[in-house]
Amino acid sequence: MSAESWFNKIWYERRRPPWGLVPLSRIYGAASQLRRAAYAKRLRRSTRMPQPVIVVGNLTAGGTGKTPLVCWLVGQLQQLGRKPGVVTRGYGGSSRHPRIIQTLDDAAIVGDEALLIARRTQAPVAIGRDRPAAAQLLVDRGCDVIVSDDGLQHYAMARDCEIAVIDGERRFGNGYLLPAGPLREPPQRIRSVNAIVLNGGPPLNAADELLTAGALRMHLQACNATALSGGRSKALKEFAGQPVHAVAAIGNPQRFFNLLRSYGIEVIAHPLPDHAPLRAADICFNDDRPVLMTEKDAVKCGNMAGAQHWYVPVGVAFDGDDSGALLKIVTNSLGNPLRH
Repeated sequence: MSAESWFNKIWYERRRPPWGLVPLSRIYGAASQLRRAAYAKRLRRSTRMPQPVIVVGNLTAGGTGKTPLVCWLVGQLQQLGRKPGVVTRGYGGSSRHPRIIQTLDDAAIVGDEALLIARRTQAPVAIGRDRPAAAQLLVDRGCDVIVSDDGLQHYAMARDCEIAVIDGERRFGNGYLLPAGPLREPPQRIRSVNAIVLNGGPPLNAADELLTAGALRMHLQACNATALSGGRSKALKEFAGQPVHAVAAIGNPQRFFNLLRSYGIEVIAHPLPDHAPLRAADICFNDDRPVLMTEKDAVKCGNMAGAQHWYVPVGVAFDGDDSGALLKIVTNSLGNPLRH
């Protein structure tokens, strides 16, 4: 069992965390609180960018559906005539300096999520541990809105709008801060964001008071698979009734496997740690069954893929008019900066 799988069992299967992790969580929480207070009291300065910044982030470690939402939001802003750019750390890549990535870049250098966003949206994407410096590259390219992917806890860059994405199935896990639980900040932090987006999951009830006040409902959806070799498209329903290998190196692989099963596909699951580099042995098996993977994994496969390899592009859909409500929150906040 990988370290990631071990932690996920502790965090999300309601197991009491090992006693040795609880003091570490308290230390983590104290350090996080002091850091946030330092920015709030101006003891540490946030960099205010010349263009508005929208942060799409979460309170927990691991995948919640941020990347599909970032791609959707960029597309919506483009339709409104804006010129958005995306800034992200480039997690999983080896690059150490701020840079604008190109669609033909190597995911091992720039990171898988950053490369996916660049290819999907065709918008400028900048990576860098120094996010204000990376964001400035986007401003210099003429971007008039900066979308920060996974930057909710990155207070070094000021923001005009905060969107918190919550996994509707896993929620806040066991309720502990890292490393005893999945939380990066206490759940109460969600009260200060502009919008809460709940990704999937069952209906809310009275016990979910932190989420019931204005949470918007989002679902991930997919209907086609795309061949890595040649780019032809095939409906997912055409894979129904047959076994396929399913590869997912994402924060919550089970979500991808369940999506495929919802189409009647017999899934042979191959979960891998989030952002794991892929080798030929990870996607090639000793049979001729189709291999379906996430779009995030496909950008790492390069020349390893054969005729049996497909990736599944995932989009977002909202309940009712929640998409309009979210877009209104975003556009209204562009002239109303939060002084974090």
